[in-house]
Amino acid sequence: MTLLSRFLRAVALTPAALACGLLMPASAQAQDYPNKPIRIIVPFAPGGLPDTVARIVGNSLQERTKQSVVVENRAGGGGSVGALALAAAPPDGYTFIITDNSWLSINPSMFKELSYDPAKFRTVARLAQAPLFLAAHPSVPVNSMKEFIEYARKNPGKINYGSSGVGSTHHLTMEALKANLKLEMSHVPFKGTGQSVPALLGGHVDVLFSAFPSLSGAVKSKQVKLLATNSLERYKQAPEIPAVSEFIPGFSFAPMIGVYARADMPDKLAEQIAKEFVAITKEPEVIKRFTSAGIDASGAGPAEFEKALQEETARVKATVKAAKIQPQ
Repeated sequence: MTLLSRFLRAVALTPAALACGLLMPASAQAQDYPNKPIRIIVPFAPGGLPDTVARIVGNSLQERTKQSVVVENRAGGGGSVGALALAAAPPDGYTFIITDNSWLSINPSMFKELSYDPAKFRTVARLAQAPLFLAAHPSVPVNSMKEFIEYARKNPGKINYGSSGVGSTHHLTMEALKANLKLEMSHVPFKGTGQSVPALLGGHVDVLFSAFPSLSGAVKSKQVKLLATNSLERYKQAPEIPAVSEFIPGFSFAPMIGVYARADMPDKLAEQIAKEFVAITKEPEVIKRFTSAGIDASGAGPAEFEKALQEETARVKATVKAAKIQPQ
């Protein structure tokens, strides 16, 4: 029996639990948590970084809980479709979102109106972190970040770039790059990296930022050229690729992937569930699978994750202002 199971079994038998409204049906309170399938929502199309992390973690969670874990892709609206799906589910520990922070740190600055209220969601656990790589189609006549900057400046408006959607980390990273280096490029948004990366491979867009899992096959077959990463420092697994921060001091937009739940999930329940998720990030097999996909495991509980989210939100607001991006 896991720590989470023992906790939930104990609280389910106390009058205090009923008074606090843990929102578990009476039939469920007599049994160990979990007693039904767990749903993990990914608010992007299959194939991207959040989807990769969700499937690796979901597989381990299924083994630990002995319950089915269903990963459900609900793409659209920069995360809003997935957010609404989570908002419609009860805060009982059976429905979560695993995604990057864009829906809470970026979207409020990018959109005049949101179909969901960010205040109605809470951080549960940080799972992983990974840089996005600036990748170019072979037809773009550059082989380094320095050459890319020079080419873009000499050819304003000629380059178009893809992203996984308006307001995504991929979009904001490129807009920050444009603003800081005074580049002119056209944006072509897609519904997730499952669409944007194939568009790059087909030559429909010239460049884009994407996570390594989406690009690894194309890198091996030399269908794309990697020019830089959006992390503050060079990525340990690809030290030959420079960080954008080497050209723009302080530049840092590497996504953090985490677990979120409804804000009205009881604190103790969220904390115990967080321990399970953080424990998963320390499993050797999970670390191995993350590493092979170009992802760093970085487990952290609600408090540490919330602090990191607030710091990222501040960076995003500053970038949106500096880039003069108008909310849509």
